[in-house]
Amino acid sequence: MSLEQTWRWYGPEDPILISEIRQAGATGIVHALHHVGIGEVWSVKNILDRKRMIEWDDTKFPAKQTGLRWSVVESVPVHENIKTRQGEFQQYIEAYKETIQNLGKCGISTICYNFMPVLDWTRTNFEYEMEDGSTALFFDINVLAAFDCYILKRPNAERSYSEAEISAAKKFYADLTETEAHQLAETILMGLPGSEKGYSLEEIQTVIDTYRDISPQQLKNNLAEFLKEIIPVAEEAGVYMAIHPDDPPRPLLGLPRILSTEKDLSELLKMVDSPNNGFTMCTGSYGANPENDLVGMIKRYGSKIHFTHLRSTKFLGDRPGCFYEADHLGGDADMYGIVRALIEEQKKRIAQGRKDHQIPMRPDHGHRMLDDLKKEHYPGYSLIGRLKGLAELRGLEMGIERTLLQ
Repeated sequence: MSLEQTWRWYGPEDPILISEIRQAGATGIVHALHHVGIGEVWSVKNILDRKRMIEWDDTKFPAKQTGLRWSVVESVPVHENIKTRQGEFQQYIEAYKETIQNLGKCGISTICYNFMPVLDWTRTNFEYEMEDGSTALFFDINVLAAFDCYILKRPNAERSYSEAEISAAKKFYADLTETEAHQLAETILMGLPGSEKGYSLEEIQTVIDTYRDISPQQLKNNLAEFLKEIIPVAEEAGVYMAIHPDDPPRPLLGLPRILSTEKDLSELLKMVDSPNNGFTMCTGSYGANPENDLVGMIKRYGSKIHFTHLRSTKFLGDRPGCFYEADHLGGDADMYGIVRALIEEQKKRIAQGRKDHQIPMRPDHGHRMLDDLKKEHYPGYSLIGRLKGLAELRGLEMGIERTLLQ
């Protein structure tokens, strides 16, 4: 049995249509109710209404099934008060539990979420030009330092960077126009994927200040307390929780990061020992830390993988702390070894009789290319680049499966 091929869809406002996703060959949809406020309960009605939109084409008469299913929720955002355990955090935890229960009632059994403070995945350039003319997402630690120290002007920001990074940041900032500085701030402070809301400079500093006295260990403790409350609910609801790692896997803007390494992952899985306490194997996020052994992590912790993002990053050898999103089969990740390890894990689950034997995967962060260069898309989520990635991954998987049968 193949990995479940899925596609992230941002809902009715997404320029990519459900019918186009089906043509791409995916069978599962990865989706969230972005119109529901963070911390609010996802009602059964809202879930079922969106599930109907994914699984049925009501423009036809009679209505026709699309051949797709809502297989993964990405994400049910965790309110900042839960992460800091401040204010009405218990109220937000109770709402989160109810959302888990409602998703279970509606037959959706996998929830991807993250515990990254304030910002979701962060890049410094959404249009890094590749040699072939396509564009990719890019992260440059020197550019982040320039933003942090000279645009945001976070107190004592210089302490977060090396002398070489500060020197490069000063030079970069000195050459920025006012318009370019504004665009850089918008890029870094973009909100959650699928959300219209980002942060202003004043808002981001206010939120950062709430983490002033929270160390990485304290944030881990807060995550552990959160898991102790929600995992029993997930078990009862038949829902598998899949935490996403830090992206990029390093501290940002003075904020603690707690899921960047294999050691972090091991600690996370021990916080609550349950089949429902698992993780999203994002090969791009973990792969952006060169110390992580991606294939080994899958082999060691594969039983707790409930979802996977397949993508590859590429470091610039002459620029430490800088990477771009490479082709899905290129970059620094051993994608052959990764996909083979996932297939072997899935075969192991089938032999064990596990109900959750099929692992959903999606091609993550495609290049902007061809006709998509003329269109507007959420950064990293244009159609053709991901279509190319899915096709490449599908072919790689087929080749590996045929080899294993010999």
